[in-house]
Amino acid sequence: MSTPSASLRPLTDRPGEGVAYGVGAYLLWGGLPLYFVMLAPTGPWELLSARVIFSLVFCAILLTVVRGWRRLASLVRSPRVLGWTAVAGVLIYANWQLFLIAAMSDRVLEASLGYFINPIATVLLGVFLLGDRLRWLQWSAVGVAALAVIVIVVFYGSVPWLSLAMAASFALYGLVKKKFLSADVDALSGLTLETVWLTPIAIGQLVIVGMTTGITFGQVGPLHTTLVVLSGVITALPLLLFASASRRVSLSTVGMLQFITPILQFATGAFLLHEHMPPERWIGFSLIWVACALLVTDIVRARRATARRAAAPGSS
Repeated sequence: MSTPSASLRPLTDRPGEGVAYGVGAYLLWGGLPLYFVMLAPTGPWELLSARVIFSLVFCAILLTVVRGWRRLASLVRSPRVLGWTAVAGVLIYANWQLFLIAAMSDRVLEASLGYFINPIATVLLGVFLLGDRLRWLQWSAVGVAALAVIVIVVFYGSVPWLSLAMAASFALYGLVKKKFLSADVDALSGLTLETVWLTPIAIGQLVIVGMTTGITFGQVGPLHTTLVVLSGVITALPLLLFASASRRVSLSTVGMLQFITPILQFATGAFLLHEHMPPERWIGFSLIWVACALLVTDIVRARRATARRAAAPGSS
């Protein structure tokens, strides 16, 4: 009978912790639109720079508290880790920017649509990049999701590029974190390296904002300044929780938990911010929800089948 390696046992033997971390991450992400709406008149480009810079500051403080600098120094000596954290950083940077544009331009519903599509994108990445074979329920979910996008394009009159780009960027980010970084890089060190890579980009973007629309940080009031500084914490914390969850539970479990975020964001956009929801958009969202339900059903069935095989006599 095979046994998990000693290095993996402390993480994989504690799935309850992984679920708790995942729920925490997705709850925080679900509430972000309301937080960022409060930061007006700061624009999405300035705010993204602030998120990166103050996330790095927050990570540095945490590294000092938990005495993680030595661990980080050992990771910096690995070209593979540096390369993949750079890739992960670019992907999450793109996702952050798209999300801020949506949240701060009355398009929270488009953001929620992107995160509803995200598990479909994850399944497709498995097919095209990892050679996975889809079960019939997964194929059904992909087909229904494609139909939803077609309905939105035909009846709503535009391709949901923002939603599709958000789904693709976060699905790729999750793939990189799970496949290439989870075994070697702890959550805090990984996020620190990602934000280190992104800080020069953030500074350059901040310079451009200062030369064009102007910087609002420190100009609106002490409460606004404090909230912008805390955007670093509110950015880093769910990513740390997400990374911790992805190292402790299976990708399928993470896939089921992630529906928390778009549900909360949809409720925020439709019922709190009162964004426009014509009938054709309701139809598109309803089809996406059917696709998500098919995926969840497939995940539950697959896990039950695995449990039955493990419990069968003679299994090892």
